[in-house]
Amino acid sequence: MEYITLNNGLKCPAVGIGTYMLTPAEAENSVREALKMGYSLVDTANAYVNERAVGRGIRAAGVPRGEVFLSTKLWPSEYENANAVDETLERLGVDYVDLLYIHQPAGNWKAGYRLLEKAYREGRARAIGISNFEGRYIEGLEGFWQIAPQFMQAEAHPYFTQKELRTTLDKYGIKLMSWYPLGHGDSKLIGEPLFAKLGEKYGKTPAQVILRWHTQMGFAVIPGSRSADHIRDNLNILDFSLTEAEMDEIAKLDRNERYYHRTEEQLVQFAGWHPRYEAK
Repeated sequence: MEYITLNNGLKCPAVGIGTYMLTPAEAENSVREALKMGYSLVDTANAYVNERAVGRGIRAAGVPRGEVFLSTKLWPSEYENANAVDETLERLGVDYVDLLYIHQPAGNWKAGYRLLEKAYREGRARAIGISNFEGRYIEGLEGFWQIAPQFMQAEAHPYFTQKELRTTLDKYGIKLMSWYPLGHGDSKLIGEPLFAKLGEKYGKTPAQVILRWHTQMGFAVIPGSRSADHIRDNLNILDFSLTEAEMDEIAKLDRNERYYHRTEEQLVQFAGWHPRYEAK
């Protein structure tokens, strides 16, 4: 495994298993199998409604808690809930998380960020982060935080490299964790001739080349899958390195083109929606 050193000295694995859009049963299975294969970073969220299952998957894998870098996110409806962190830890079945985010710049996100800082000071979160706080949202957070975040989770891939956002993140040593790392599975991105060419050179699939690009950009990457074969392939990217010239060629694919477009109306909906947590 390769590791990213955060601005508080903590080390985070560069490759992890994501659980977005996985049912509890699928999340438990994927997490258990991923950890057995050698993964050590696991990402979930209140809103995924599978935190209990993720906790079960970790325990079923038999990996010591200290060897798992566990990441989750508070949903906007929880930002003013003084017990939100305790309830999240209870669902996961752990005493602390390694990384705790606020999920969206919606609702009373300032109160949510204060929950993160409190959890960090108390040792219930070893690192804190912000998810989807791009543009004016991160500008609103600058100067407000008492503890700078360690991570930003945002959409990133070769068509959308977050060049502008990274200028702000770099000022504070905030690392990027990519979601939609394969462009939401877009065949146009994965089918770029450059990735096929590089895959042939290194004996890898185009998707593996893209994931390796992420890690060489300094991003943590958390692709999710229901398939054990895909989970294994997503980890099998650390035995080769793209050259500087190849990274430069991939950089030319940047179109500043995202797949997910968030609206102000959605942010209002996010603030009002409350996830229904899975049964114990």
